[in-house]
Amino acid sequence: MLKKLYRQLHKKIRLLRNKGREPYLSLSKILGFYPDNLKIYEQALLHKSSSIETDDGKWLNNERLEFLGDGVLDSVVADIVYKRYPNKREGFLTNARSKIVQRETMNKVAVLLGLDQMVVYSTKISSHNNHMYGNALEALIGAIYLDQGYKVSYQFIRDVMIDKYIDIDMLVRKEINFKSNLIEWSQKNKISISFDLIESFTDHDGNPVFQSAIKLLGEQIGIGIGYSKKESQQTAAKMAIKKLRTDKEIQRHISAIKKKKTGESTDEREFAKLPEEEAL
Repeated sequence: MLKKLYRQLHKKIRLLRNKGREPYLSLSKILGFYPDNLKIYEQALLHKSSSIETDDGKWLNNERLEFLGDGVLDSVVADIVYKRYPNKREGFLTNARSKIVQRETMNKVAVLLGLDQMVVYSTKISSHNNHMYGNALEALIGAIYLDQGYKVSYQFIRDVMIDKYIDIDMLVRKEINFKSNLIEWSQKNKISISFDLIESFTDHDGNPVFQSAIKLLGEQIGIGIGYSKKESQQTAAKMAIKKLRTDKEIQRHISAIKKKKTGESTDEREFAKLPEEEAL
């Protein structure tokens, strides 16, 4: 009993001593509480490009914490959407969860929280295309779980991340499958479409990068880069849809090729039926 009281008192004294100092101050503003184990949060913000070698020869970065945080995030978001939509089927719930935890959403939330100013990474790599901040946010969730437990992790995800920065209902309604939209439109208008891998390479950090192109009637209409083939195809499809909706010259060119090959042209109004970028 006395040992427990001593530990609690020691903890309060240590926190009071560090309360107004960095990085306690910045972290507490983001988390909504003062961390007990500061080192684990510092590790959560350490990208593998700036790994630190420990005394026992191991390399310290946020990858393991990211793995843990990803699992906690999935669990919490699954619980939230399950309770929020009591009459929806499994497919809807799975889709809703995937939209909330997708890399793009996590990256945006991380930036809104200010993690882009706190993540430590090598200046040799680009932070714009590899979802570094979203990965750090997941690592931060892992740190919260280890430091404070599941209940506090749940509260952070629900109250800080989702309630403040994610409109679940709007996100669930939002159609983000650019590739699917484009394929459906091309089939309806009898326009052949293909997705071709142009090249694959690795970035400065050793991550695989893919570049894909989309062709309509054999004409290249969009190019996309991503950290998976699917991501690169989605990016290319998004570019293609925007061009087809807004570029009159492209519209006339595609329509002329189609007429030459099939004898039928595509009405200008058909291009307008492609979803607007804001609705995608």
